[in-house]
Amino acid sequence: MPKLETLGIKRLDSLHYYVHDIERVRSLFVDKMDFTEIGASGEAMNRRGKQRSVVFNAGEATFVFAEPMGVGGAAWRFLKKHPEGIGTLVFEVEDIHHAYKLLDERGATLMGEPESFENLGTNWTFSITTPFGDTTFRFVQRENPDGGFPDYVPHDEPRGGTNKFGFHEVDHITSNFLTMKPALLWMQHVMGFEEYWEVAFHTDDINQKNRVKHGSGLKSVVMWDPNSGIKFANNEPAPPNFRASQIHLFAEDHRGAGIQHTALTVPDIIGTVRQLRDAGVAFMPTPDTYYDMLPARLKTIGVNEIEEDIEVLRELEILVDGGANLEYMLQIFLQEQATQFKAAEAGPFFIEVIQRKGDRGFGAGNFRALFESIERQQVAAGRIS
Repeated sequence: MPKLETLGIKRLDSLHYYVHDIERVRSLFVDKMDFTEIGASGEAMNRRGKQRSVVFNAGEATFVFAEPMGVGGAAWRFLKKHPEGIGTLVFEVEDIHHAYKLLDERGATLMGEPESFENLGTNWTFSITTPFGDTTFRFVQRENPDGGFPDYVPHDEPRGGTNKFGFHEVDHITSNFLTMKPALLWMQHVMGFEEYWEVAFHTDDINQKNRVKHGSGLKSVVMWDPNSGIKFANNEPAPPNFRASQIHLFAEDHRGAGIQHTALTVPDIIGTVRQLRDAGVAFMPTPDTYYDMLPARLKTIGVNEIEEDIEVLRELEILVDGGANLEYMLQIFLQEQATQFKAAEAGPFFIEVIQRKGDRGFGAGNFRALFESIERQQVAAGRIS
């Protein structure tokens, strides 16, 4: 298929996260992760949208948390069907009308024509539906890059944290589907994204003589927008034990397809993770055997030497992966929100923290380690046996 004309996406503007309790997520994002609260919805939006919102920011990563105020708003509709999670992704584009025209020609399901709103300048926005469950995509063009959202009211002085961990940007977004091919085709033919990376594996060794009782089999394909560099990792369960796959369990917990996690970049993951642990943030566990085998595995993938002390990585349970040219990355995954907050309605969404040291890929070794970590939790919880 020939390359499609770009939609002119400049960046991932923000992630809109629907929650039952803003104070609960503030305790994680502001109090522990040191995000800054930069503004909130105005009274007009609260009345019209039947929800109140706050905006938390760290570097280029902006989360808008919305809590229902009565019946009928977007947050209420999302939470009526799902636990807490990402309900809207917002993309800043160069030309809103050109993006609208291309999406219309490609068969996107448009939720309305571009509308203007005045907030620190004249701005434009429109939304489309997606195959990502009930998550919508919104596009915005701003005369002023700090224009915010309709009826958004910036605080006179930022509140809360100061981003002392140096969170920089969203590295990628990961979604789970029971069948991902329709989403891949939609991203290719409607959004104009291209395939970036793929992997398939099972967390147990599978053979015809010894069929395992559980295990997370999966296929994953990463799609990206070359114009902006935005990457979407997309997963589906694979046989055997399709229903025991943790991707299938995500779909049960989330009650459908949706965004599983988003990765935030930092310049010093060791310092960040140490302080986050001290602040009470819970991370997914990694077994000692991972670090026992790490030196040999790094040589196998072409990373003969890393700057970090493996014993420090073992202590903090940080993962390492990479590829050619001695380049590598370090990453770790927070516990899902339901576990983080000890509340089932908080849902299966979680945050990844990543530091890239040259490697721009999605290491299959760490990818597998993540799924094995999630699977161990589900075995311990009695979800699979």
